[in-house]
This record gives sequence, C-alpha cells and structure tokens, in this order.
Amino acid sequence: MANEENKSGEQKVAESEVETFQSDLGPFVVAAETTRMPMVFTNAKEPGHRIIFANDSFLALTGYTRKEVLGETFNSLMAPGADPTALSQIELAFEGKLDTDPEISYSRKDGSAFCASIFISPVRDNSGDVVQQFASFADITKHHREKERLRLLLEELNHRTQNTLATVLAIARQTLRGMADEEVVDALEGRILALSKTHSLLGRESWDRVSLCKILDLVFQPFGLHESRVSRFSVQGEDVRLQPKSALTLTMVFHELASNAVKHGALSNDAGRIDISWKVEPSPQGDQLRLRWQESGGPPVTPPTHKGFGSRLIQRDLAQDLGGQVYLDYEPTGVVCEIIMPISRGPVDEHE
Repeated sequence: MANEENKSGEQKVAESEVETFQSDLGPFVVAAETTRMPMVFTNAKEPGHRIIFANDSFLALTGYTRKEVLGETFNSLMAPGADPTALSQIELAFEGKLDTDPEISYSRKDGSAFCASIFISPVRDNSGDVVQQFASFADITKHHREKERLRLLLEELNHRTQNTLATVLAIARQTLRGMADEEVVDALEGRILALSKTHSLLGRESWDRVSLCKILDLVFQPFGLHESRVSRFSVQGEDVRLQPKSALTLTMVFHELASNAVKHGALSNDAGRIDISWKVEPSPQGDQLRLRWQESGGPPVTPPTHKGFGSRLIQRDLAQDLGGQVYLDYEPTGVVCEIIMPISRGPVDEHE
C-alpha cells in the first residue's frame, strides 16, 4: 500500500469518485455496503483498476480502513511475490475472458495472508459502456489448509501401503521357501508387485482416476514388453481414466493375461502379438467400456483342463467387483478376452 503522503492526491480523486459512484448507483451501493460478502468496486476507465469503493465486510477481512484502500490499485492487495500467472488471471477476469474464478493469495494489513476466490463482473452505464467493475471475495483459506492436511495424510497412507505390501511380499517369500517351487513364488511376487505399482500410480493421482494406457504400461514393464510394443502390440482406443477400484481390478486381470501370454501364449515365441482395443459406448444403464484382448501368432491353444487363479480372477472376480461381463475364449489361434464394464467418463490430462 502507498503511504499517506504519496497517496493524498489519489485519495481526493477516489473520494470524489465514491460520491459520484454512490449517487449513480444508490440502491446497488446500499446493498453492497450491507452484504456479508467482501466486495470492492474499481474504476474501469483508469489503468490498474483503482478501488473507488470497499464495503465493511472487505475492510473487516483485510484489516484496512476505507481511507487506506480507496485509490489503491487492485493488485496492490496481493501478497508479496504474487505468482505472475495469478496476475495474468486477474487481468483476464477483469477483461471478462476467464471462465473460472481465480484463486489468489492476498495480504492483510497485519502482514498475514489469506486465500480468496474472486468473482469479477462489469458495471455498465446507460449506454452500455463498462464504467466500473465489482469484485467479490470468498475466503477459502480454511479450505486450502484442509486440502493440504488431507494431501499430507494421503501421502503418509500411500507410504504405509507400499511398506505393507513390501512386508507381505517378504513374508510370503519366507513362508513359501522350501514349501513351493520357484515358479509359484515368482507368480505370487509378480501379482503383489503389480498391485503395488498400481497403488503407487493411484497415490500420485491422489486416488483419483488413472489412465488406462498407464495401467497397461505398468503391467507390461516387468516383462520387458513395453519396449517392443510397436512390433508385438497394437493398442487402439481413446485413453480413458478409471476409478481406483476399476484400475486395481484391471491391473490384476492384465497381469494374469500377460503372464499367461509369456508362458504359453502369443509372447512365448518370436512371432506372436497381442491386439488390445477398447471403446466407450452408451447403454441403458449409462456409459460402458468394451475392451478386447486378442492374441495371435503364438503356439496353437488348447483349453485348460482346470481353472487356475488367473482364470478365476478374470471370469469371476472381475464381474463381481465391477458389475461387468467377461468372455474368455481359448481359440486355437490365440486367447481372446472381452470385457464389458460400466464406466464414468473422466478426462485424461494431456500433460501426464
């Protein structure tokens, strides 16, 4: 804020503008003065959006007197070291070119900062020209503090989950040593690691939706398959984001399919390949994901004589967990798995 000596001229102009402003917009000003929403009005005809009115709620929020605020530029209210992006958002909001309300850090008179969501709207005269703007402030400091607290708690939970899965893996290996062959131990280890990696991915996304393509990459990575996707894989489908439960279940399903393909199917020789495709389509109950995993070029396939863990997981657990349908066929030319499951659409971040 400018000191009183430097501001005296601006103050006189601002006070004069306030008198005109109050007479021109009488009932509106009375409503603004009495509302509990912190609010200021600025002059749209001068650079800097100088403040010509501040209601009592705004003064109570910031700790300034009306005399200290009038004539100041709008950006002078911001906390020191304001993010340039925040400054540009404010300017876009004043120009009416921002679709969302910017969230900015502001300074109180005592030097403390608060975070506010700001709504800016033009005030027009009888000819339709913008003569003022009014800005209302919603104090969201407590909301941001709570978000930060939850973020820290979630990070701790993710860390403990990873430690727990690592402990489970160590206990399983020690327990099974000498009691089961190495292939069984390796299979169990692969399943736990696949689950652990998806937990890590979900943790990085704050347990929100995660990319289907990222899940496939995680599944293929332990087998060294992601590096040869161009020659051994075809992945087609607009990327979608999955809810955590769907992501974890599909991770296990893909892991079992990939493991079987490496041991017995299309990836057990140099000629086989896997084609994975999906699409989101409407249904009477809402959107559903239709995904197809198809192997070809591997050794001739014969249906298994009994169902192992992978088959039970795919055909029973997936349907139960996701309310979907699963068709697993052991065609002579290669295994085919088709999954139909309900899905709620979620955008994929292009910068991920």
